[in-house]
Amino acid sequence: MSTLYLLHKPYRMLSQFSDDQGRATLKEVIDKPGIYAAGRLDYESEGLLLLTDDGQLIHRISDPKHKQPKTYWVQIEGEPNDTAINALRKGVMLKDGMTRPAQVRRLTAPAVTPREPPIRQRAGDRVSWLEITINEGRNRQVRRMTAHIDHPTLRLIRVAIGAWRLEGLAPGQWRCETLHAPLKRRPSSPRAARRRS
Repeated sequence: MSTLYLLHKPYRMLSQFSDDQGRATLKEVIDKPGIYAAGRLDYESEGLLLLTDDGQLIHRISDPKHKQPKTYWVQIEGEPNDTAINALRKGVMLKDGMTRPAQVRRLTAPAVTPREPPIRQRAGDRVSWLEITINEGRNRQVRRMTAHIDHPTLRLIRVAIGAWRLEGLAPGQWRCETLHAPLKRRPSSPRAARRRS
């Protein structure tokens, strides 16, 4: 039996509990001794981060061999055509090699919490949203993928890791789940979302 914490990491917060440069850290939103993030989410990205004190569970979640798919809602500059979408689906060549095929679909603007500060957008600029699911975790991979098709990422929100989803959590909120079954099975129902006072 393991306890897993699902956290909605806010924008411009590190995926760690300390920083020598004075940046925001996880300690500001969740204060549970002995827990660590299973994987990372970069400073300027938002969304689902999983934490636990179970080292084996961290390994099973974050190790690429276990292929936990990660799903992102991505706001990008412009509106990609079918050729650009299909390139992401087939895999694109980045500096560190070819990406695996991704699942990609267009989204109507999702109901998400407004970001603070908001994205910089000039009047008349067109933006759009994609849902992208990948099965690997290179550094800033989704941002580099959308840049490759000439549609830079403006906002990146991770909404799912495997069977775990972000629903019901505002930025800075978290909930915990008790896992009674192996990772490949769906976790038990979440407890009520909680915010550190």
